Amino acid sequence: MVVRAFVLLALFAEASAKSCTPNKADVILVFCYPKTIITKIPECPYGWEVHQLALGGLCYNGVHEGGYYQFVIPDLSPKNKSYCGTQSEYKPPIYHFYSHIVSNDSTVIVKNQPVNYSFSCTYHSTYLVNQAAFDQSPYAKFSPLFRVATVHVKNGSMGTFESQLSLNFYTNAKFSTKKEAPFILETSEIGSDLFAGVEAKGLSVRFKVVLNSCWATPSADFMYPLQWQLINKGCPTDDTVLVHENGKDHRATFQFNAFRFQNIPKLSKVWLHCETFICDSEKLSCPVNCDKRKRMLRDQTGGVLVVELSLRSRAFSGLCDFSDVLLHLILMLGTWAVL
Repeated sequence: MVVRAFVLLALFAEASAKSCTPNKADVILVFCYPKTIITKIPECPYGWEVHQLALGGLCYNGVHEGGYYQFVIPDLSPKNKSYCGTQSEYKPPIYHFYSHIVSNDSTVIVKNQPVNYSFSCTYHSTYLVNQAAFDQSPYAKFSPLFRVATVHVKNGSMGTFESQLSLNFYTNAKFSTKKEAPFILETSEIGSDLFAGVEAKGLSVRFKVVLNSCWATPSADFMYPLQWQLINKGCPTDDTVLVHENGKDHRATFQFNAFRFQNIPKLSKVWLHCETFICDSEKLSCPVNCDKRKRMLRDQTGGVLVVELSLRSRAFSGLCDFSDVLLHLILMLGTWAVL
């Protein structure tokens, strides 16, 4: 009986092996995350050990898990050498990442069918995030809303990309403490500074957040006909808007003056909308540089001597002529330079 059982097991194993003939219909699972790519290929039908399979032909980092051989690209940044032969390209507005898993055996003969599975991940680069910024009516009731906008982008049959972009408000220009939105804005606070920023979580360090444009509407509809533009092509639309950082990190920040829409009694909230671009700093120049002269004047915070010069007609007695005023001004500037 024991011998017969062993024979049956051997026949069953042989039949199972024959039923696992490699074919194009074999399933490969690809999970495309903002920072990580995970690929799973079936253990059957190859007969290879996991240590004989290489990701991108370079990294032997596979593990055996639940009938699959799993391979992980832990970070999409090439600086930490975790690419494992992964190639990337950018065709606006899509990022594509390509890699493959191959078999490698240093023995004289190979009896297992070679493994060569290719896979890819697709990432959209442009997103629209919006938020009820503040309530322009001092009598409106607070209504809680989710602060995080989760974006799901289908990646064909290869996997999915899921990113969390949040449009947040802060208490001051340090952007260290978040403020819950929407918040009630008193009438007396019209014109005061509001601080906002768009942040991406879980991205590889090579990707930076760039604000293409930001605008406000009295409705949640970003295409509402009544709009007030704050940022256009990454730069402020007027002197009441100040962009702090744009395209330098995983967060882009700016500030603007609080305002209200007039003659819209049924729409009391001000909605802020931002079109955001996720920029690959390894391939593109991400920081946004606006008008240099305006930026230099804006960044000056001290050591600047400002003189208001008023000239009057010679007909008025007791007033010096223009050359005297100019000489006095030069002396003042010289004294300031010495100090």
